[in-house]
Amino acid sequence: MTIYDILRQKLGEKRVLQNEPMKNHTTFKVGGPADVFVVPHNVDELVLALQICYDDDVPYFIMGNGSNLLVRDGGIRGVVISMANLCEMQLLDDNKIYAQAGVLMPNVSKFAYEHTLTGLEFAEGIPGSIGGGVVMNAGAYGGEMKDVFLTAQAINKELQLIDIDLQLMDFSYRKSAAQEQGYVICGITMQLAQGNKIDIATKMTDYRTRRQDKQPLSMPSAGSTFKRPHGYFAGKLIMDANLKGFSIGGAQVSEKHCGFVVNTGKATAADILELISYVQNIVSEKFGVFMETEVKIVGE
Repeated sequence: MTIYDILRQKLGEKRVLQNEPMKNHTTFKVGGPADVFVVPHNVDELVLALQICYDDDVPYFIMGNGSNLLVRDGGIRGVVISMANLCEMQLLDDNKIYAQAGVLMPNVSKFAYEHTLTGLEFAEGIPGSIGGGVVMNAGAYGGEMKDVFLTAQAINKELQLIDIDLQLMDFSYRKSAAQEQGYVICGITMQLAQGNKIDIATKMTDYRTRRQDKQPLSMPSAGSTFKRPHGYFAGKLIMDANLKGFSIGGAQVSEKHCGFVVNTGKATAADILELISYVQNIVSEKFGVFMETEVKIVGE
């Protein structure tokens, strides 16, 4: 039996797809097929899928909302495990919220607002999942996941369910121990504070409006393409290099915000990768600054 057959047998036909186009699961709207695409509906199914991959020595890739992901045109070999259906949320005592890894960050932000809790306003417009947000310490407008993180339930490389506290997560700019240790984040408990509902709503509206005004939200992208270089702003460096609107194939440096590479409609992953490389080279030549990608690049 193939890994596809085993996963279908153990998890059910509706949970497992074959040769699934990754362009259907990423905000860039590009990417070749995943050999096998699995959508567990609970933590037990997630552990079972991982165990099957381990037992058959099949590589796997864990994905959230696909909002910070560029999949190459050849697709992904092995198994892609989507966290999309791990989406339970719960209000806990002492101003805490628990959210499973697949819950979208704006939904957690709204949930906090509904319960008059402050601290997650920054997440209002971040399109990723909360699990992915913790893994990369996502942030905006002065807030980061490390500011509200309390504990995480995770699966380690030995397939054990463990609890990770703030110190063990070792957060830094767009990094966490989850990346280094290969933790699969299942759910997160966040510590918030009682706030004023009008103030919370005002902040959320302000952040949403700023995003709409400054970012190319109407075009497929993966958000900020590059990390912020120390002492610089990525978008300004790219603009100063006269690359605003520069395109290769269907990929373009956004005319609205130069820190974004966008898909104008018919881009391939190869177009996007070539444009990223070109931008890196030009900025390096002109200013001596290397632009590290924030978007995660995977596949063949």
